[in-house]
Amino acid sequence: MTQTLNSRAQRVLAGCNFDDLNIIAHDIPEGGRVYDCGITAAGGLQAGLLLSRICVSGLADVSLVPGELKGFAWPHVQVVTDHPVEACLLSQYAGWQISVEKFFAMGSGPMRAAAAREEIFKKLSYHESATHVTGVLEGRKLPTAAVFATLAEKCGVTPTEVTLLIAPTASLSGNLQVIARVVETALHKLHEVGFDVRRIRSATGVAPLPPVAQDDMTGIGRTNDAILYGGRVTLWVRGDDESIAEIGPRVPAASSAAYGQPFAQIFEKAGRDFYMIDPHLFSPGEVTFHNLDTGRTQRFGKIAPEVLRTSFDLP
Repeated sequence: MTQTLNSRAQRVLAGCNFDDLNIIAHDIPEGGRVYDCGITAAGGLQAGLLLSRICVSGLADVSLVPGELKGFAWPHVQVVTDHPVEACLLSQYAGWQISVEKFFAMGSGPMRAAAAREEIFKKLSYHESATHVTGVLEGRKLPTAAVFATLAEKCGVTPTEVTLLIAPTASLSGNLQVIARVVETALHKLHEVGFDVRRIRSATGVAPLPPVAQDDMTGIGRTNDAILYGGRVTLWVRGDDESIAEIGPRVPAASSAAYGQPFAQIFEKAGRDFYMIDPHLFSPGEVTFHNLDTGRTQRFGKIAPEVLRTSFDLP
């Protein structure tokens, strides 16, 4: 790529009419700018699509498409990319836990590549220098000047050169941007089980958009379930078939012993501690590999609409 992830994200932002998107901009004294996409701002589906496109630095197409759930018409989020590693792992993955004073949020987007503090950047040998960084936060409080200062120091820029977008999970915008991580969860799982993700040339994924929950904890349960039990990902890869056949059964969510119950129940059994949940659970329900070198297709996993019916509280 000739452009950095952060410069690509800035190009996406530059073309936006934030009033039309029901997004409110705040300039933080001694900090940068934050776009409220769903805390006090109304946000909406288009704001959620923007959040998703910023998360992937504009390197994936994210859209709402028609789908079906238990025999009824149901909107799905679709992601299509020819740059899966850059879009999903080096940009979109929510790998940055941001905790500054009383502020906490999960951070994603291209600012991660400027900080490059996570192990995945070492393994994939990627780091970028940026004059301006952009990130997406999943949270319910606007970031303070101290948050901007911390992010700026880690990214090698000044606080005024940091742009953030934020939405809580239990909002139209935040709900959608989480579901847009369906491909990212497959790539991250593959990376964690030892597959060389650089073999993946293109990817597409789709998952049902859950009803917006009344609170963030319920929202976290529904968004996880949408991917675990309703997410389908297709990957176009290079290389041999044997390694795919060996590692494939370990990729879908069903490879985890925790699979089968709504995420809210799994979370309660884990004492509301994410780190007590089997990390192998976090992946799409179904993953298909198309080998560009051999022409062979291999499919693993399944979806479970009956779990979604319970999770989404459907009649």
